[in-house]
Amino acid sequence: MLGPVILAASRSDRMRRLVSAAPVTKQVVDRFIPGETVDEILPVIEELTGNGLELTMDVVGEDITTPEQAAAARDAYLELIGRLGPLELGTRAEMSVKLSMFGQALPGGHELALANVRPVVEAAAATGTTVTLDAEDHTTLDSMFAIHDELRGNFPQTGCVIQAYLFRTEEDARRLAANGSRVRLVKGAYKEPAEVAHQHKHAIDKAYVRILRTLMEGEGYPMIGSHDPRLISITQELARTAGRKLDEYEFQMLYGIRGEEHLRLVAEGHRMRVYTAYGTDWYGYFMRRLAEKPANLRFFLRSMVSKG
Repeated sequence: MLGPVILAASRSDRMRRLVSAAPVTKQVVDRFIPGETVDEILPVIEELTGNGLELTMDVVGEDITTPEQAAAARDAYLELIGRLGPLELGTRAEMSVKLSMFGQALPGGHELALANVRPVVEAAAATGTTVTLDAEDHTTLDSMFAIHDELRGNFPQTGCVIQAYLFRTEEDARRLAANGSRVRLVKGAYKEPAEVAHQHKHAIDKAYVRILRTLMEGEGYPMIGSHDPRLISITQELARTAGRKLDEYEFQMLYGIRGEEHLRLVAEGHRMRVYTAYGTDWYGYFMRRLAEKPANLRFFLRSMVSKG
């Protein structure tokens, strides 16, 4: 049950200072976040795509408190898209965005987030790629889905994320599958109350499989966000049962986790997309990676003991 403790620490300024000051932190963070600037991340993009992998790019940073910061986040994505254009990667390098970065939690946040994300979606489409809207805590989802519906009016390739641990997600999946959306299914990484979310791994895994079946049998494009070998095998079986070809769904995993599995899936002919984050405001993203998987926390603690 360390996950909720780590997530609480991700919101602590004191813990941010302690973790950031640890001599080993940068070395460990680099495992999950391979750069802070576009110049640093472009060689990583070229290396990964050269190995047959696809990417979804995330500019890290969620603690937005002013409209000016939200506009800066928008501009950071526009800079990235502009730099990706000459590489002509198309959908092999898409964007993932958190609407909190675009001002969703500010006064008038729904309209502000839509106004900031729209030019990013437009710029992505102009270079032949697309955007996926990340899911955040349950209080933000009605706004996220409304923005998703609005954007798909002109950009139907716009994707969204659903989280298996939320009770509402099975209904959301049925709606999205019928609408032919691009949908990334993840287990969920935010601390949610028992009134809205499953609290135990077994229940979450069972919900994940039910939702995955709905997506595979639907009219959309499923994106399977999981590192779990059992869920990967179940995905392949459900895809075969649904008669899906290998290019009619994809796997997605985080940069820095199970890299050999990324390449194995590509070698089998699967589409394999690596969620690749970069930027200077890495703390919240890093702490969520530790919270999601005990092995990540053990890796960090071992590094602090051996290198600190």
